Amino acid sequence: MNIFDTHAHYADRAFDADREQMLEELPGKGVKLVMLAASGLDDSAENMRLAQMYGYIYAAVGVHPESIDETPADYTDRLREMTAFEPKIKAIGEIGLDYHYEGYDRDAQIRFFREQLELAAELDMPVIVHSRDAAEDTVDILREYRPRGVVHCFSGSAETAREILKLGMYIGFTGVLTFKNAKKALRALEAVPLDRLLMETDCPYMAPEPFRGKRSDSSMIAYTAAKAAEVKGITKQELIDITCRNGMTMYGID
Repeated sequence: MNIFDTHAHYADRAFDADREQMLEELPGKGVKLVMLAASGLDDSAENMRLAQMYGYIYAAVGVHPESIDETPADYTDRLREMTAFEPKIKAIGEIGLDYHYEGYDRDAQIRFFREQLELAAELDMPVIVHSRDAAEDTVDILREYRPRGVVHCFSGSAETAREILKLGMYIGFTGVLTFKNAKKALRALEAVPLDRLLMETDCPYMAPEPFRGKRSDSSMIAYTAAKAAEVKGITKQELIDITCRNGMTMYGID
């Protein structure tokens, strides 16, 4: 089936009980490639380990905005060392802004975002951008740095999607597309051309219908792709093939 799950979290504790078995089985379920996104230094290291173990898995390293409080001052040095050590690390992420919960430190989040965008530019690597309830600041900073990469698990408006596309970035969608209340996400999807579209799970989260509320895994992209293909007027397999090629291009995977 050639699924490329361009954003997954198999280092997450939700997979502790059966991680190895699942990762061994996914290629038999049509999963060709997986990109592991990181939340902090610990799972950046775990992502690297998993990428070394499984040929179809690649890794990103980075610090999520919700992880900045427990991150040491030398974190960019440690991320830089990981990328130098492991050639299967293909991106910096996930990084960005999250203003969803009360008590967030906007200034600190912006500083970490900028520092990691600068690291990605130094290393000539794409970024995986997380943006939640922070569209204006996210777009402003992306306009300033103009990185290669993706805004993942897109939850913004069609208008915001168009601004991101103007920067040459990709946009990733999850199983949210299949939800009954997904009108906003579907309008955004309509605004994204096929050559800038990525499919992802954000697993173990965001499982599509009919698995909503359960643990997600990369094989479930088939359901998200079916909905996206319906919107785009092509077959599910065509959409899976196109988004796989897009992911390989963006991450520099041969």
